[in-house]
Amino acid sequence: MQTAEQLHFTAAEFLAWEETQSEKHEFIAGEVFAMTGARQDHVIVSLNIASALKQRLRGTPCRAYIADMKLHVEAADAFFYPDVMVSCHAEDRLAKQFLSHPALIVEVLSESTADYDRGGKFVAYRKLESLQEYLIVDIDNRRVECFRRTADNDWLLHDYLGEAEFQLSSLGFSLPLAEVFEDIAAT
Repeated sequence: MQTAEQLHFTAAEFLAWEETQSEKHEFIAGEVFAMTGARQDHVIVSLNIASALKQRLRGTPCRAYIADMKLHVEAADAFFYPDVMVSCHAEDRLAKQFLSHPALIVEVLSESTADYDRGGKFVAYRKLESLQEYLIVDIDNRRVECFRRTADNDWLLHDYLGEAEFQLSSLGFSLPLAEVFEDIAAT
């Protein structure tokens, strides 16, 4: 990620400034980073996951959100645009600009963001008390890495590769890998 004109803002200044921008930006401790477009496979997988979640969440207090909804991680002084997230929190249902209480966050890897999604971004996400699961989706390897928060506040990796489906404990259901990678050509 590169800084958008090397701008430096407070969180409130960032929110006001970004509303006037045609592009999306992430915000981390005063620095602003321009978001780049995604390749087609990334968009298809993100949509597959969001669609599957929306369908399974009907009739529950939980909602699935796609990449245009900001996530505020107050403890990290940051705003992000996860590829997909789910919140079951009443405050988030009333939110206009950003969510703050997701139970699930999904990042679909791309070459330019893979290290950051696994590193610094995950460090920030772990500061969210509401977060129960963090999925990293690797399209090239048809793999889903599910980091699940334990009762001791540790994060346990459940690695799904070549399996029929993976469990989302935070939401109480499973998703088939075939549904996640639907319409993606084998590599």
